[in-house]
Amino acid sequence: MSHELQKPVVGFTCGDLNGIGIELIIKSLADGRITEFCVPVIFASNKSINFYRKVVPDINFSYQAVKDFSRLNPKQINVFNCWEEEVQITPGQLNDIGGKYALLSLQQGVQALKEGNIQALVTAPIHKKNIQSEAFNYSGHTPYLKAVFEVSDVVMLMVAENMRVALLTEHVPVSEIAQYVTKANILSKLKILHASLQKDFGVDKPKIAVLGLNPHAGDEGLIGNEEETIIKPAVKEAKQQNMLVFGPYSADAFFARGHYEKFDAVLAMYHDQGLIPFKSLAIGEGVNYTAGLPAIRTSPDHGTAFDIAGKGKADHNSFIEATYKAIDIAHMRLGYAEMRRNPLRKMSNMIVANAQDEVIKEDAE
Repeated sequence: MSHELQKPVVGFTCGDLNGIGIELIIKSLADGRITEFCVPVIFASNKSINFYRKVVPDINFSYQAVKDFSRLNPKQINVFNCWEEEVQITPGQLNDIGGKYALLSLQQGVQALKEGNIQALVTAPIHKKNIQSEAFNYSGHTPYLKAVFEVSDVVMLMVAENMRVALLTEHVPVSEIAQYVTKANILSKLKILHASLQKDFGVDKPKIAVLGLNPHAGDEGLIGNEEETIIKPAVKEAKQQNMLVFGPYSADAFFARGHYEKFDAVLAMYHDQGLIPFKSLAIGEGVNYTAGLPAIRTSPDHGTAFDIAGKGKADHNSFIEATYKAIDIAHMRLGYAEMRRNPLRKMSNMIVANAQDEVIKEDAE
């Protein structure tokens, strides 16, 4: 197999057409070195790319248009035209056009992912309101991908250099969180997280911390009983299934005292419990990874940023980190599959992330 064919084909959805998605893609892929590591495919249209190329005129961005995956140029950026019609782009405005074409791009990208035409997908931010339709009745990318790939469960996993935070519940109203805190749900998330840490991040024996739902992790039942009746039994059963799972921990002290540094991942009970400390303490740029899918999907850890859309001000660091994380995981999965076929063979294609995770694991022990 040639070197060119070994590079993963990575797809990019444009997100809300009036948001910062295409600007992020252009800025991230403009560095010619990106084609040394992957074959980029943007799911949008030539006209939409050209519109935002004018927003960042100081960047030299070239591409080739394709309609057939067999004609991808491995040394160039490829634009897969998802629509041909003229579309009125109005940066910063929340309207039906932005949502309609965000969904069209997403549908084409996911189809390519399912059919194996691309090995990973990086999704630009959508607006959860204007993308709603008969074809998209979900609270975000994660539940949509779960449904499309027909898997029983997935995990929203936030990844940074120094921490990984998974969520038991995602975009759920605070008043409804407790009803999702069940032993079955916790065990499901832990199994997916454990498997992903091994297969996608190269952690041989992952250590996972579980946070409590209530203040002070319930204070032995004085402030709620979910820890005693649900979370502790789930942790116990996970240990019986040969997973290194610990907790529940009081969320405030756990992050304030740096205990997260001793674990390979943390399972938080709800969105803000995990995302606030992640965005406050993460070193480097955060990436959102959907664990539990048969395919690879990453995204930046921010939204559409309508307030700066079309102004050339968007910071692309999280997006480019999401791109490289997708490439890393693609290589990691290849190495993991090879290891399972032949555990005695040295996995020469394992990337530096594997060694870094081993250091984290040894420090935790």
